[in-house]
Amino acid sequence: MAKSQWSFCSATELSAALAAKKVSAAELAQDAIGRIERHDGRINAVCVRDFDRGLEAARAADAARASGATGALLGIPMTVKESYNVAGLPTTWGFPAQKDFVAKEDALSITRVKDAGGVILGKTNVPIGLGDWQSYNEIYGTTNNPYDLGRTPGGSSGGSSAALAAGYGPLSLGSDIGGSLRVPAFHCGVYAHKPTYALVANRGHTPPPLPPLPPSRDLSVIGPMARSAADLSLLLDVIAGPDPLEAGTAYRLALPPPRHGDLKNFRVLLIDTDPVLPTDKDVRAGIEKLAASLGKAGVKVARNSPLLPDFAASSRLYMRMLMALFGTAFTPEAYADATATASKLASDDISLKAERLRGLVLSHRDWLVADGARAGLRARWRELFKTFDAVICPLMPTPAYPQDHSEPQEARHIAIDGKDYLYSDQLAWPGIATLPGLPATAIPTGLSPQGLPTGVQIVGPFLEDRTPLKLAELIEREFGGFTPPPMFDD
Repeated sequence: MAKSQWSFCSATELSAALAAKKVSAAELAQDAIGRIERHDGRINAVCVRDFDRGLEAARAADAARASGATGALLGIPMTVKESYNVAGLPTTWGFPAQKDFVAKEDALSITRVKDAGGVILGKTNVPIGLGDWQSYNEIYGTTNNPYDLGRTPGGSSGGSSAALAAGYGPLSLGSDIGGSLRVPAFHCGVYAHKPTYALVANRGHTPPPLPPLPPSRDLSVIGPMARSAADLSLLLDVIAGPDPLEAGTAYRLALPPPRHGDLKNFRVLLIDTDPVLPTDKDVRAGIEKLAASLGKAGVKVARNSPLLPDFAASSRLYMRMLMALFGTAFTPEAYADATATASKLASDDISLKAERLRGLVLSHRDWLVADGARAGLRARWRELFKTFDAVICPLMPTPAYPQDHSEPQEARHIAIDGKDYLYSDQLAWPGIATLPGLPATAIPTGLSPQGLPTGVQIVGPFLEDRTPLKLAELIEREFGGFTPPPMFDD
């Protein structure tokens, strides 16, 4: 069975086709299901299949449309990350001990997707505890990159990025605290948006067996993934808004419009590398190509600015605050071991590895000091965005690398232009937007000479998500975007 004309269409294109009665929602669902059944034995992106209920929802969408109903996602097939609660389906976060946990109710964002007519066909694979840029666990196995099956698709939303690249529907939902939306988008050549912190209520995106209460987890967000930039806004508009359990009444937050509607009016600060974590020649080549294209289109592009917050200092601060969150899950024995190890660090050791270790055992007093430093960082970003509309910078230092499941992660390395760097130091580039809670849109910049996707992130001002999203859309329209993986372009 060959691919249909709909297999790699955007959600926007599929909505138009549905409205024009060129295709039915049931046909779109069956097309995506057919691709999963045909290809996922090699990719292993969709770890929980929900085809029967998905087809039932698609037929209901067709009936609703026939009766005059509308909805932003009405009849659009999609997947969601395994970490979202979907009533009647397992939610494990990759923890073997939770393999039999079944959610009793939908996460709030899943409810909003269903209310908008979205057709959920299944859940996508994750690493254990969502804690890796590779997507594997003992329950569901390993997800592979559709562009090279021996390489990572990214993580922790790696199943979602691989599903999108393989044509398993035009949309997915992911989450991000250490780049988990943006990194897999980068490695699979698709799009993702890390919303402004707390823009999207994440109740029900909860590790089992915890109850689905409105969480107050620092740094973490949930957001949309897609094969097209415009589709990110479509899905974000569906899921955005506070939790009615916290706000008292359900309402949607009115985000300001994008700062500009034309490429030539944007003012961009573009960064291609940094000594904290250099980028390799293939990533830099993609950035240089984009820089040249933006310049020709009339975009005002600066390559450096004293307004940019100090990347080394903010990366160290991010490591401490991120690991302070992770340290709360340690057993008393593991916490005692981490405390003993951290106490042996030299006071002048300010490596990212040392800051991660300090963060694991950060006291409440020191966390408050760090939080005060973060407030100052946010103020510096506000000043920068008075001069620039967006910052375009790397997401990861290299294209997708071969799968490496060795433990512990801190002992792994990645090679950047022939030189080894600590695997966990890759947190630095995603952290540039995560720590201050800024919106960031991941976009592809093409393929490397080895046929692997490259990309960048567009960081925007706080609560001005529509600005990086619009810039991403304009870049895609002018210079192109997603390229299907040759192995699965059928």
